[in-house]
Amino acid sequence: MASTATLCIDRRFHGPPDSGNGGYVAGLLAAQIAAPSCRVVLKLPPPLGQPLRIARDAASASLLIGDRVVAIAAAHDFALDVPPAPALDEARQAERGYAGFQRHDYPGCFVCGPGRAAGDGLRIFAGPLGAGRVATVWRPDDSLSGDAGEVAPEFVWAALDCPGYFAVAPVVGRALLGTLEAQILRPVAIGAPIIVSGWSIASEGRKHRVGTALHDAEGGLLAFALGTWISLR
Repeated sequence: MASTATLCIDRRFHGPPDSGNGGYVAGLLAAQIAAPSCRVVLKLPPPLGQPLRIARDAASASLLIGDRVVAIAAAHDFALDVPPAPALDEARQAERGYAGFQRHDYPGCFVCGPGRAAGDGLRIFAGPLGAGRVATVWRPDDSLSGDAGEVAPEFVWAALDCPGYFAVAPVVGRALLGTLEAQILRPVAIGAPIIVSGWSIASEGRKHRVGTALHDAEGGLLAFALGTWISLR
């Protein structure tokens, strides 16, 4: 039997100035699906500060504004070859080369915007490792805590979003997230150093497939995602 609920995306969680960060919104919708891994397709820029309807059935959840579908989530098993994590020092060094420090289309992005203050945005600044890979170190703050005292799932999904873009940014130009598939394997601890990485997988026309992952300081895999970015040019 289908059911409905509502949510409103707070303006704090924007990507582009007038729409929700894709990874964050995907994570909110994925929480409606009782599955270890999920695929979310973003159909429209998620509007901010407006009541949105969530329609659920046994297999999927849809986010709607009026009759228009903003996003669709469904359980989805997928495989991803995740490279070993770089060392903490290597990831910190990579951050120094973050392209967004020089030019950023959305400097206020909740995840990767250098214009966001600590404790407000995630400030995940993934810089180049070489060979189409990027990395950084992230320390989640207390504002991201979920019910169990670890990083809430929607913020894990958010952290798995933007680093993928910066792995392919030199070739894609301006782009938006189209699809994100993610799996959370272990809790992400508040206040702990988290190694965030992203890598290019393949490009075809305007579509660019990327991988992202979160590892703990010892290199243990916490979560991973497969994303598709769509060039706007």
